[in-house]
Amino acid sequence: MKASVVIPVYNEVHTVLAVVERVAAVDIEKEIIVVDDGSTDGTREVLQQIRRPDVRVVLQPRNMGKGAALRTGFQHATGDVVIVQDADLEYSPEEYPTLLKPIVDGHADVVYGSRFLAGPHRVHLFWHYAGNRFLTLLSNMLSNINLTDMETCYKVFRRRVLDGLALRSDRFGFEPEFTMKVARRGWRIYEVPISYHGRDYAQGKKIGWKDGVAAIWCIVKYRFVD
Repeated sequence: MKASVVIPVYNEVHTVLAVVERVAAVDIEKEIIVVDDGSTDGTREVLQQIRRPDVRVVLQPRNMGKGAALRTGFQHATGDVVIVQDADLEYSPEEYPTLLKPIVDGHADVVYGSRFLAGPHRVHLFWHYAGNRFLTLLSNMLSNINLTDMETCYKVFRRRVLDGLALRSDRFGFEPEFTMKVARRGWRIYEVPISYHGRDYAQGKKIGWKDGVAAIWCIVKYRFVD
């Protein structure tokens, strides 16, 4: 089973190469698709220096948002399974085998890596935690599923899940939109515990309260609009 690891990147010059190396080191069959979303801090120039046969770098013409970068990456994916990987160091690629196991075993079509299922995690930013839990609760109420971490980066799914799935959100609305749409289609969803090494805004964290408000709108909108 071949995996396509899609990494959207925006202004992560200090972490992106380390992430790519850690992903490349994971012992699974894979391709790595890095989509630079109009970085202006030198990330784009660093990515263009990568010379690995298993890494493809795609350059967006301008900054368009995480959701738009993921759509571009999905178009280039040729694997049986797609793994979404952020370009910071908050999530651990070494956990791919755990994330893939429910799919490999034939139990799941979509797997979420949950930061709230007893995995080790950095303790900080209470309001981010509270916001994540609220958005997950609202998503669960409108989709009638029981996730613990809808906003997690780690979403792993069979590539055929994308067939006929018209994803439209350009920014962080990808998370609730994808969740609502796979739930509506009845795909088998599993969660597994993951570790989480959260960073703060001084370290480059980008998501903010405006994205939380937009996520609420996306949850409600995609409950009723496909």
